[in-house]
Amino acid sequence: MNNLFKLALRGLLRNRRRSMVTLLAIALGFAAIALFAGYTHNVYDGLGRQSIHGEMLGHLTVYKKGMRTEGKLDPEKYLLTASEVSAISKLAKEEAHVEMVAPRLGLSGLASNGRSSTIFIAEGIAPDAVVKIRAGGLTEAERNSGMFDNMRMRLDNERPEIVGLSEGLAELLHLKEGDQAQVLVNTLSGQANAADITLGNSFNTGNAGSNDKFAFVSLALAQSLLDAEGRADRMTVLLDDVAQTESMREALSKKLSAAGYEVEIKTWQELSDFYTQVHGMFDMIFGFIFSIVITVVIMSVANSMGMTVVERTREIGTLRAIGLKRSGVIKLFTLESMLLTLIGCVTGLLIALGVRWGINVANISYTPPNSASAVPLLVDMDTGRIFFTFIMMGVVGTLAAYMPARRAAKKDIIDALGHV
Repeated sequence: MNNLFKLALRGLLRNRRRSMVTLLAIALGFAAIALFAGYTHNVYDGLGRQSIHGEMLGHLTVYKKGMRTEGKLDPEKYLLTASEVSAISKLAKEEAHVEMVAPRLGLSGLASNGRSSTIFIAEGIAPDAVVKIRAGGLTEAERNSGMFDNMRMRLDNERPEIVGLSEGLAELLHLKEGDQAQVLVNTLSGQANAADITLGNSFNTGNAGSNDKFAFVSLALAQSLLDAEGRADRMTVLLDDVAQTESMREALSKKLSAAGYEVEIKTWQELSDFYTQVHGMFDMIFGFIFSIVITVVIMSVANSMGMTVVERTREIGTLRAIGLKRSGVIKLFTLESMLLTLIGCVTGLLIALGVRWGINVANISYTPPNSASAVPLLVDMDTGRIFFTFIMMGVVGTLAAYMPARRAAKKDIIDALGHV
């Protein structure tokens, strides 16, 4: 085997130009896959943080069973009562990874500044819950920069009339911080109810579709407007580790079911349509790029090894004449192909690391589709996909040399020695 390895290495060095071109094709293909995998990994992480903390979905959401279907027609019937909210909160907080449980109540209606009106969609949530959920999505540097203060919504338990409006909504109503406006909604029984509000601060939702109609209000104000004292349409559960999401969903489902509560628990991935759609799109693009690169690797290696076999036919005859078996010929050329592919993958990984470093320090930013603000262009290290690509390209590159090697091994020794 040691001799075969030396022969394979010498074979690669015999025609350096051809080997270099093939190696470069493999390296650039591997680097392209590694970089795109790292970019999508960063996008997934960003979308996850935006969903959990930016959209304030939390990690898990608890509904009364039927709320997401029949509850749209008869919401009052499927609201969680005050006693249910209290009991579910207590049971959930007993779990080790649960950091917070926050009851919430959604509402919609008209907002007016006295001269013009527009629709709004609001979330009623306790002020301290807003702080805890949104703080989890910030880095230490972002907190120190003052960004956290802008995300607090400045809701106040003592002053439930203070609200946070999305930047587009505040602009439509020509409101500045401290200005007053009015909101009009229908109660659960269908009666009209109005209240004065004061703009605490405006915020960017990060989504162009909701940045002109979204608002956060205190849970007390939402319950007062809907005439739903102590009730909630769902409960948001915040965990200390996103990796515990699925296991905690199963644990809470069993625990609440055993306690007699008919609820359904949804994860943040299930509730964030945007995350699911973008994730699926990037997975499809990755598969497409991966297929193209694998095809290029197969064609490059097969072409290189095919030409090598033709040029070295007399050498093959000589090796066979001194005792190398046909299986040895196949092993020799597949080993050459494997070495070429592995060296190309390692070179591609080094290229990817260099390009990744350059991108990450370049401070490049861009505005994604349906986003209201720019985001930095960063590339992570997706070790899982890189390892998978390394293995796949190694296997495919090795197998690509099998057919040319097999044809070479079938040649008669005399014919091979007389080849011109």
